[in-house]
Order: sequence, then C-alpha cells, then structure tokens
Amino acid sequence: MNSGVIDTRSYAAYVVVCIVWGSTYLAIRVGVGELPPALFAGIRFLLAGSLMMAYVYLKKLKLPETARDIRIIATVGLFLLFGGNGLVVWSEQYLASGITALIISTVPLFVAVLDTLFPGGTPMSWKGWLGMFIGFSGVALLVSPGNGMHDADPRGVAGVLAASFVWAAGSVYSSRNRVTGSMLAISALETLAAGVALTLTGIAAGELPRFHLTLNGALSMAYLIFFGSILGYSCFVYIIKTMPPSIASTYSYVNPVVAVILGALILHENITLLEIAASVVILGGVVMVQTSRFNPPRKEKVESKKRPDGRCRLADGGSQEPGARSQNSDRLP
Repeated sequence: MNSGVIDTRSYAAYVVVCIVWGSTYLAIRVGVGELPPALFAGIRFLLAGSLMMAYVYLKKLKLPETARDIRIIATVGLFLLFGGNGLVVWSEQYLASGITALIISTVPLFVAVLDTLFPGGTPMSWKGWLGMFIGFSGVALLVSPGNGMHDADPRGVAGVLAASFVWAAGSVYSSRNRVTGSMLAISALETLAAGVALTLTGIAAGELPRFHLTLNGALSMAYLIFFGSILGYSCFVYIIKTMPPSIASTYSYVNPVVAVILGALILHENITLLEIAASVVILGGVVMVQTSRFNPPRKEKVESKKRPDGRCRLADGGSQEPGARSQNSDRLP
C-alpha cells in the first residue's frame, strides 16, 4: 500500500512503464515483419514466463495453493495473452503500430460493457454510456476511408477490436475469480499458459518451416522479453504499490501516445491531423467511462462488491494484476 508520499523511484518506474509498454507495439510490428506471429509470440511468452518462474522459485515467492487457482490463472492467461495479445501480434501484420495502440486503448470500454451486462457487475451511468459512444466514434473516425492513412487494413482493425474484447472478457473474469499466490507467480503462470497455447497454434498452423530467426526478429523478441515483460512488469508492480491508483493507472493513457510517436519516428508511420483528432476523441471517451465508474451508487454496495474496473490489473482496476486480479486488464502487448 502506498503511504501517500511518492518518491523519485516511483516516478522513474512510472516513466519506464509509460515508455517501455508504449514501445512494445513497435517491437511487435518489427518482429512480425521477420517471424510468423504465433511462434513469435509463443516463444516470447515461454521464455519470459520461464524466467519469471525461475525468479519466483529463487525468491521463494508464494505459489497458487489449489488446482482451482491454477485453472483460473491458466484461463485468464488464455484470455489475456493467448487471445488478446496473440490477436494483437497477428493484427500488426496488417496494421501500423500506432493505430494498433490507439484501438487497444478501447479495452476499458469493453470492460465497462461486459461488467454492466454480467450479473453482479457495476451498472453504467449516462456519463459512461456517452463516453462509450464517444470512444467508439473515435475508432470509426480513426479507420474511416477518408482519413488519408493507408495502414488501416480491415483485417488488422477487426483483429485488434477482437483482441480488445477478449482482453476485456479476461479482465472481467479475472476480477471475479480471486486466487492465491504472489502477483509475480500468477503472472508467470499466465504467461507460460499463453506461451504453450500460442506455440502449439503456430506449429498447427504450419509456421515452423517459416521460422527463421533473423537479427531484427531476435532483437524484437529479446526486447519484449526483457524490457516489455520483465522490466516493464517489475516497474508496474512497484508503482501500484507506491502510487495512488488514480495516478498509477494513467500510464495506459500515455502508452498509445508513445506508440504513435515511436511508430512515426522509427517506422515512418503516417500521422494525419484526423488521426490526432480521433486519438483525442477515443481517449476522451475512455476517460469519461473510467471516471463514471469511480463513483459507486451507495456505500453498502461498495463494501459487498469487488470493483472490476479493468484499470489496475493492467486493465487494471486502478492498475494491478492477476493476483489482485486487475493488473492485466489494459496491458495488451
């Protein structure tokens, strides 16, 4: 729990999360240009999950206690990383990294809708529904034919929207199924479950003969493993322990901006005024939906209900992870 005082290390960790997690879209875009998508993502998660689990054993961190816990953790991993992240990787074959990141920022919109529809969820206010309309209008503006962009391939757009929905479904499922174990152990098991599923999918899809590790492919995978998964996650865990959730969770608004800037600077992805306007509309809608859910209807309901708000698990209910069951909510790549 944070004490209300934010030190320099917390701010440094926050900057790392904003920049590193925003840059993962760029790394994925480079990686799928060299390697087949499912095996690229699968091997990344197998290696990252193995390193994380080795650290868990080395530090003797708490592991899940029951078979039920492991089943839930594996299910969350399949939703978030196999389905959500796997679709992002596949989609970036057809879509620019900046556009991908902007569409992914709609995850909280899907979380809010699903949480409203499922029994026991948090009803959405008029402000939330208005934010929903504004956010998805921004997506429509972003991928509209008259935008002047040539990167909005319909296959990529459909894939990223599907990824957002699957990620949101996993976040809601995660928030309603508490498990035992340290956050790092839970994340490691989720990562391994997704790594196995994606690797098997790649083999079944015939990707193995096309897997030839190049320098750019290896560098992209190494960056995603050591920076995206390990450094980024470590800093994320630190800020959710030392910063108020309202501040820590704002990284997810910065990530798409970082992704757009890096995509333009390094990959020369096109940025138009209409794209900038669409970005403002999307993020504005997301902010409206998120803030509308910060005011629960009545005190007695707040005490009896878990608040799956997608922002702290990486969607992250404020911003936490599967141990707190919210950490992965928004963190797709």
